[in-house]
Amino acid sequence: MPEESKPKAVSTKPAATKPITYADAGVDISRGDRAKDRIKYLAQKTFTRNVLGGIGGFGALYRLDLQKFKSPILVSSADGVGTKLKIAFEMGLHSSVGADLVNHCVNDIAVQGATPLFFLDYFASGKLDPEVTETVVSGLAEACKANGCALIGGETAQMPGFYQPGEYDVSGTIVGVVEKSRMLDGKGIRAGDVVLGLASSGLHTNGYSLARKIFFDEMKLKPKSRLGGLEGSIGDEMLKVHLSYGPLVLNLLKKFNPVATGKGDSANAIKGLAHITGGGFVDNIPRVLPKNCDVVIRKGSWDVLPIFQIIQANGGVPEAELYQVFNMGIGMTVIVSAEKEAAALKFIRAHGHVAWTIGGVVKGTGICQVV
Repeated sequence: MPEESKPKAVSTKPAATKPITYADAGVDISRGDRAKDRIKYLAQKTFTRNVLGGIGGFGALYRLDLQKFKSPILVSSADGVGTKLKIAFEMGLHSSVGADLVNHCVNDIAVQGATPLFFLDYFASGKLDPEVTETVVSGLAEACKANGCALIGGETAQMPGFYQPGEYDVSGTIVGVVEKSRMLDGKGIRAGDVVLGLASSGLHTNGYSLARKIFFDEMKLKPKSRLGGLEGSIGDEMLKVHLSYGPLVLNLLKKFNPVATGKGDSANAIKGLAHITGGGFVDNIPRVLPKNCDVVIRKGSWDVLPIFQIIQANGGVPEAELYQVFNMGIGMTVIVSAEKEAAALKFIRAHGHVAWTIGGVVKGTGICQVV
């Protein structure tokens, strides 16, 4: 081999005398440890007697109460907050983010009748800010406690160069349990049943990419801009907390579904539930329908919140897409037998939720129509 073509040896001798540390690469371990110490305190306030050990192990431990459940079915869900985080970054407000995440996940398992057991979170940023981290996790812990759920672990990651300065991402996983004979699967839904709608607080955690484009690109607004019809700024409106319907759902099932599924279904008034998230009515309600039933949702049967009216008036979005992207003021639907409609509405309102009759079940092929 010619001398000039021989590969040159790479020197492993350091070019500089100063050692390179993890902090030089952007990861401050001590900063992360301080944040984790604060998180431990917040999480431990949510612990129940079923939580074994503390925060910090390789895996979180939870003891399932097998005396309470004869045939327990574990129900799990994972989600994030999406581009709603962009509004939190721009407003410098992080207190609602944790509750958004927990409540979304609680609703996802509540539709099957599950009681939440425990929650794990994932929080990642380029450079960990202990105060912001604590604020987000504080929201997680408070929402977990309100939903009777233990925050038993998670992951806090520093990833320099991966996130823009001041930005982070957060996601979570929830695990709940339901007695097999009490699981809500929609099989009892029949033509003639009624659809109730539970009011949302606003956008909840879906449709933010489109909403941000309309408000900030098309209308040239800023998060702190104010519009007629809104109580605060557009940013305040967009950061309203995603409501939890979990405690209400469990109380509804206890009141209106007194017997086990398959052992006198006619006695059970609550037939199916749908969390109205991404996909709106059109994609979410069919997830709980039998193949021989359709749901018809009647526009104008509930009070559409001002933020959706503004989007509709200024966005030029086709109406059909509005009802598929946004919740349009309805955060959850409840399919109930017609004879229990009035009683269920009265019960829901007595528990502090606004609700309307917004549609019904007809014979069909398992789709939802908005008319």
